[in-house]
Amino acid sequence: MANKTDDRKNRQVVQGVQRMTPSEAFVETLVAQGVTDIFGIMGSAFMDAMDIFTPAGIRFISTVHEQGAGHMADGYSRASGRQGVVIGQNGPGISNCVTAIAAAYWAHSPVVIVTPEAGTRTMGLGGFQECNQLPMFQEFTRYQAHVNHPARMAEYTARAFDRALSELGPTQLNIPRDYFYGDIQTEIPQPIRVERGAGGRESLDRAADLLANATFPVIVSGGGVVMADGVDACRALAERLGAAVVNSYQHNDSFPASHPLWCGPLGYQGSKAGMKLIAQADVVLALGTRLGPFGTLPQHGMDYWPKDAQIIQVDADHRMLGLVKKISVGICGDAKEAALALLDRLQGRTLAGDATKAERAEKIRAEKAAWEQELDAWTHETDPYSLDMIREQQGETPFSGGQYLHPRQVLRELEKALPPDVMLSTDIGNINSVAHSYLRFERPRSFFAPMSFGNCGYAFPTIIGAKVARPDRPAVSYAGDGAWAMSMVETMTCVRHGIPVTAVVFHNRQWGAEKKNQVDFYNRRFVAGELDSPSFAGIARSMGAEGIVVDRLEDVGPSLKKAIDMQMNEGKTCIIEIMCTRELGDPFRRDALSKPVRFLDKYRDYV
Repeated sequence: MANKTDDRKNRQVVQGVQRMTPSEAFVETLVAQGVTDIFGIMGSAFMDAMDIFTPAGIRFISTVHEQGAGHMADGYSRASGRQGVVIGQNGPGISNCVTAIAAAYWAHSPVVIVTPEAGTRTMGLGGFQECNQLPMFQEFTRYQAHVNHPARMAEYTARAFDRALSELGPTQLNIPRDYFYGDIQTEIPQPIRVERGAGGRESLDRAADLLANATFPVIVSGGGVVMADGVDACRALAERLGAAVVNSYQHNDSFPASHPLWCGPLGYQGSKAGMKLIAQADVVLALGTRLGPFGTLPQHGMDYWPKDAQIIQVDADHRMLGLVKKISVGICGDAKEAALALLDRLQGRTLAGDATKAERAEKIRAEKAAWEQELDAWTHETDPYSLDMIREQQGETPFSGGQYLHPRQVLRELEKALPPDVMLSTDIGNINSVAHSYLRFERPRSFFAPMSFGNCGYAFPTIIGAKVARPDRPAVSYAGDGAWAMSMVETMTCVRHGIPVTAVVFHNRQWGAEKKNQVDFYNRRFVAGELDSPSFAGIARSMGAEGIVVDRLEDVGPSLKKAIDMQMNEGKTCIIEIMCTRELGDPFRRDALSKPVRFLDKYRDYV
C-alpha cells in the first residue's frame, strides 16, 4: 500500500484505488483535507465513522448544543482560514445548526456541515428523526453535496471541502446514514485549491488612473482583505497614496490600529474620525467589501457617505460589484492581488495626491485625536432615559455589594487591558455594538462578530472555536446578559475539553437593543425586556470554570488581565461578570420602526 504524508499534521493518507468502507473513505478524505478537529454532538447516524476519528488523528469536540458546535466551526474557520467542520445527528441535531450556518454564510466562513440523513430504505415514510435536510440550508450554503451512492463518498466529501474554500462560505455534505456502510473500491481525492487573480487589466488600469488623479483618496478595508491575507498589501497601497484607511463594518481587524493612516470602523457605533474623513473623499477604494447597507448607514448624526466621490470596488464575487453603492469601476478579483496590482501601476507615477500628503496626514492625525478625546470624555450616555437610569441606580446596590458601572467606561478600561495579539468576539446587543468604537487590533483574524445575520448567542462558542484553531493566542468574548444566557452552557465544553477562554458578560438586566426601541417608539412601555438573573460568575463556577464579579471601575482592567493570565498560563476558563447600569446607546437604526398608530378605542392610550 502506497502512502502519502501530510506534512502539516504528520498523518498519512492512502494513495491509489483501495478497498475500504464508505466510513473509511469519508475519514480518509477528511485527513487529506487537513481536518484535525470536528465540533458536534455524537449520534448513531455517523457513529461508524466517528469510531475511527481517533486513529485518523481527528479530535471530536463534543459540545452542549449543536448551534454552539456550528459557531465553534465558524470561529475555527475565521481564526485559521481553514475549513471548520460541524456534524450532528440526523433530524433535530442538524436542524439545530441552521442559525450557526447562516451566521457563517454572512461571515464568508469556509464551514463544512456534515449532515447524516435518515436511511434510504425508510426515507419518505416519516420515520424517527427524519426530515428533508437539504432545503434547510439552501439559503445559507455555497454548495450542497448529496452522497447518492456509497462508492461516491470520497468524491462528494472532497468536493464539499474544496468548494468551501473556493467559494468562501459554508457547504453541506448530506449523507444517508446507511451509506456509511458497505464495501467499495475508491481513491481519496487530493485537495483542489483555487489561485485567485487581481482582476481584469482594463478595470485595474481605470482604477489606477482614478487613484493617480485623486486629491483625497480613502480606502475602505473590508473582510476580503483579511480573508486574502492582504493587510500588508493594503498597507503598502495606503502608504503610497497617503490615504486614510477605514474598516468596513465589523471588520476592525482589517488594518492595524497603530498605523498612522488607520481611522477606525464605519457603520453602527463606528469611528467619527473615519466618518468625517471619508466624507471628504473624492475617490474611495472599497477593497474586499460589498459596502453593505448596515455598514454605511448614517451614524452619530452624520450622513457621511460621500455623494460625489468616484467609487472603486474590489470583490472576489462579481455579484457584489455595484450591489449597494453606485460605483465607477468594479474589479472582480482577490483583495490582496488587486491591491498589489494597483500599487504596481502607481509606482513611478506622480500622483495628484502627492502634493497634499502632508496636509492630509495632519488632518487624519487631528481627527483621530479629537475622536479619542471625545471617547475619553464620553463616560456615560446622555439621552433622557439613560440619565434617568443613572439617577435610579445611584441608589441601588448590586448583589455583589459595589456599584453599577457605566458601559462606556467599562469598554474603555477593557480596551486598555486587552493584549495586542488578542482574538475577540462580540455578540449582538446594545453594549456590544457600542464596543465597536473601542475595539482596535494589530493583526488580522482577530475580530469575530455576527455580521449581518446578527444572532444572539454567537460570541462565546465562536471564540471557543477560534481558540481551538489558535491555542497560542488569548481569546476573549463579549456578551450581554441576554445573549450570554443563550450560550453559557458551552462553558462546560471548555472545561470538559480543556479549551481555556475568557468571557466578559455585561450584566445590565435587560434586552438592551430591543428595549431601546421601546424607549424611543413605545413611550417606555417595557414588555419582555427585563432580565432578572442570578450571578453568572456563580453559574460559571458551578460548571467548573472560574468566575469574577466586577462592580468597581478600577477592577475592570486588572480582572481582565488576571483572567487572561489564567487562560494562557493555567489553562483555565474564566467568566468576568461586570455589573452595568441600564443606560443605552443609540439604536441600531431609527428607520426600522415607526411611531405607533392605534384606531381601536381600547388601544388609544398605547401611542
